[in-house]
Amino acid sequence: MASASLTIRRGTRRDVPTILALVRGLAEYERLLRECVATPGGIRRHGFGRRRYFETLISRRGGRPIGFALYFFTYSTFLARPTLYLEDLFVLPAERGRGAGLALLRALARLAVRRGCGRMEWTVLDWNRPAMRFYRALGARFRTEWVLTRLTGAPLTRLAGRATPRPARGRSPRSSRRRTPTRAGSPRPRRRRAPARATRSRAASRSPRRA
Repeated sequence: MASASLTIRRGTRRDVPTILALVRGLAEYERLLRECVATPGGIRRHGFGRRRYFETLISRRGGRPIGFALYFFTYSTFLARPTLYLEDLFVLPAERGRGAGLALLRALARLAVRRGCGRMEWTVLDWNRPAMRFYRALGARFRTEWVLTRLTGAPLTRLAGRATPRPARGRSPRSSRRRTPTRAGSPRPRRRRAPARATRSRAASRSPRRA
């Protein structure tokens, strides 16, 4: 996993500051720095804690970190084999074109084959034409028929916390409502029926599509 002065090795707990710096470098390159809220504690906990959610490879030239890959494993039910999912691949702009990106991808491919994966997957921003040309040259295909679907922030919290609708404010549950007392033998007042709606909600007539 070495080429001249270029080396690639697994990330360790001691590399947390380096990983965070490279994550922020990637966010800045992709014009998404305002969305990057990663912290050393989060990276340490999720990458090197009791339960690890990701792994890393770090590329160095002459002992200086110049790039990294952050990945984890998902599963393909159609292939019945694991998938290596590449979340981040980043090389410092001054080091591009000198083999670091290709070396990282080759190391990932070897890792995927060794662990019995059926494929490697990652995403690329549609304006990043140099990266797209680079990936095409490796034989990668772009699957434009799939749309990335994401829940984050408040929508994710709402879905997780409101599995059943909450009762409206000011109303008691139906089982505890009090009925107005009526005299024996006197007829109950008739309630007016709400007029039937002429239109149906469009959302109600749609069935969910498979993600």
